[in-house]
Amino acid sequence: MKTIRNYLLGGIEAVIAACLAVMLVTVFLNVVLRYAFNSGITLTEELSRLLFVWVVFLGAAAALFERAHLGVNTVILMMPRSARMACFVLANLLMLWASWLVLSGTWRQAEINLGTLTPVLGVSQSLYFLPVIIFMIISLGWFSFAVLRVLVGRVSDDELAGMSASEEADAEREMQP
Repeated sequence: MKTIRNYLLGGIEAVIAACLAVMLVTVFLNVVLRYAFNSGITLTEELSRLLFVWVVFLGAAAALFERAHLGVNTVILMMPRSARMACFVLANLLMLWASWLVLSGTWRQAEINLGTLTPVLGVSQSLYFLPVIIFMIISLGWFSFAVLRVLVGRVSDDELAGMSASEEADAEREMQP
């Protein structure tokens, strides 16, 4: 599981880095052209907008893999393991439902915009919805796998509390006198 997660995370991070590099170069080049030569490249704004959408949703997928979301677990930590498991399953089932709703709505919106082209790049507007669809598919798999792990009894107390490894170390340091 960790190798699959690391492989996917590495690929996602590489695509994010490439998108950021292209955004940096194109925007910097456009700024230099505007100030130095009073001209510019018209497609840089639209390309940067498209790449930014990709960066946001691929970054959300990376955060999901790293369990880097924000959460308050004060009440969860006071519960017994069985109650933690019930809350964990309920939360993941709700996230599955929400992910399905976003996926189905985004899919419909992508179908509607399939024939609409962007003004400058001339590509389909559906490219703006593709990273959302990819993220929702990843999240559906992630939350399904989390529920499955609870049902087969392969989930740790730290996962039930929603803590990552760095948070565990911080919590242990705070508990020491």
